[in-house]
Amino acid sequence: MHIAPYDIGGMATSKTTPPSGKKHRIAVIGGDGIGPEVMQEALKVLRAAGAQLETTDFDLGGARYLRDGEVLSDATLAQLRNFDAILLGAVGTPGVPPGVIERGLLLKMRFELDLYINRRPFAGTAPGHIAPHDFIVIRENTEGPYVGEGGVLRKGTPQEVATQGSVNTAHGVERCVRYAFELAATRSRKHLTLVHKTNVLTFAGDLWQRTFDRVAKEFPQVATAYNHVDAACIYFVQDPHRYDVIVTDNLFGDILTDLGGAVSGGIGIASSANLNPAGTGPSMFEPVHGSAPDIVGTGKANPVAAILSAAHMLEFLGEGAMAERVRAACQAPASGSTSQMGDEISARVAN
Repeated sequence: MHIAPYDIGGMATSKTTPPSGKKHRIAVIGGDGIGPEVMQEALKVLRAAGAQLETTDFDLGGARYLRDGEVLSDATLAQLRNFDAILLGAVGTPGVPPGVIERGLLLKMRFELDLYINRRPFAGTAPGHIAPHDFIVIRENTEGPYVGEGGVLRKGTPQEVATQGSVNTAHGVERCVRYAFELAATRSRKHLTLVHKTNVLTFAGDLWQRTFDRVAKEFPQVATAYNHVDAACIYFVQDPHRYDVIVTDNLFGDILTDLGGAVSGGIGIASSANLNPAGTGPSMFEPVHGSAPDIVGTGKANPVAAILSAAHMLEFLGEGAMAERVRAACQAPASGSTSQMGDEISARVAN
């Protein structure tokens, strides 16, 4: 297993790592709504930083689906496999039935490209706090309730029965837990918290807890803790400083990371990486905000989340120093329209 040693504030080796000079082949999915707008600014900043990119645009998302029914064909997926990484803006269009794009595009990419780690960093000062926090959530990205196990009987009747199972495998849980321990071991605090609901989800939770305890023995330098997910939601608001690295399952991670964005400056600056650490396929990088169709073309979209997601991509591709410059350029607030913010951050990077 390979872990790109990047961190929320840059990685330990990034200051001394020169640009690789390599041209990276990037698949760009602007998507819907504000997606193409924030993607344009992210690419602008990367090029200002000196990134050598060979980009290919893919027309995918809700608008494409409404036009010709394409979500993500096997042929398109085969094309995506040939790239070094994928940059995604945002997807989602009014008029598309719920689940079509989420399952047919986003989840299909995660499952088929084995993007089994979802990595989301959070740094900021939560409301009501003075000191800033700095933690990372590692979310298992290919299992849990999102695999679609379940069914429905007598739909639409008073006797309807709906089930939705959570699929957890020893292989999937261990590789996620191990990734989190390896990451925690590289950070200064060296602390890892498992978040689950072991008192109620006694089968899945037991697998996670036993795996966590077993792998922990290989990392004696990493201190550990456990929180029920409901307690973790409280701590995110009241005491986010207690966290360094968190590892959790797909559903809990989905919920916690949105809350993490809310207590770290807002969803408009929340970035993410969907990683295939084994390198058997390209990893995918995306801001976690939605497509915001109500502000398309107004210049109100904040491109920082997309820019920071692109910085994750640079780091994962071995461009550590470049990624650190991009992150540093995003530290101070930028003002103006979407494109003006991109221009301002680009100027900081170039200088």
